[in-house]
Amino acid sequence: MKKIIPFIIGLALVASCKSYQGNQTINNDQENALVQSDTVVISSDENDYEIFIIEPGFNMWLYGTARPRGFHSQEFLETRNALLVQSWNQRNLQPQTYDQSLYELRVDYDVNTDYGYEVNYMLYNYFVYFQLKYKTRLTGYVPRI
Repeated sequence: MKKIIPFIIGLALVASCKSYQGNQTINNDQENALVQSDTVVISSDENDYEIFIIEPGFNMWLYGTARPRGFHSQEFLETRNALLVQSWNQRNLQPQTYDQSLYELRVDYDVNTDYGYEVNYMLYNYFVYFQLKYKTRLTGYVPRI
């Protein structure tokens, strides 16, 4: 493997999903509805990059709520990911301002590298999930599905 995108987020909170109606939020009250440990490993066939996401509830949300593959173009995903990663990394560098347990690790994402559709799709959807679950915005864009 050429490079691994170090993106491992381990959080103790578990979330459940709501329908598409209204403002999309994730309900943290139904902890028993999801598996405590949810790990997603994506290896792109197009290149030698991987992404690891460890987040309770993400896998269920991805397959039950997120837009399907192909809905967004790779260019759209790359553009949004560049902005989201920049904001994430800024928060990672400011633990006195932002909750250090949420922004534990820096995301190593190079805008000049072609990670392929699958890696960009998973990264983008993780950021959408994260923003909905923790009711925050990483950029000026409203996280939506």
